[in-house]
Amino acid sequence: MKKRNNKKKSSSSNFSKLSIFQNQKYKFKKKCPLSGKGAPVVDYKNIKLLRRYVSENGKILPSRITSVSQKKQRELSLSIKRARNLALM
Repeated sequence: MKKRNNKKKSSSSNFSKLSIFQNQKYKFKKKCPLSGKGAPVVDYKNIKLLRRYVSENGKILPSRITSVSQKKQRELSLSIKRARNLALM
């Protein structure tokens, strides 16, 4: 007869092994830094804010990296494109 091990794995060991390629069971969602109380206003004239969301190559960073909501990501990309057009960036 075979013996079965009925030991449960500890849940803390699962959190240490998280990867971006794992299933969505342990996904943690950050809050949007551009929405909420005291958040900065997204504007094409606010170059200091816009530079945070643009890579070194000049590409707009995706919301999955910056944890920005979809609505604010659209505003952000529009204002970055306006700033580029006016040669502010």
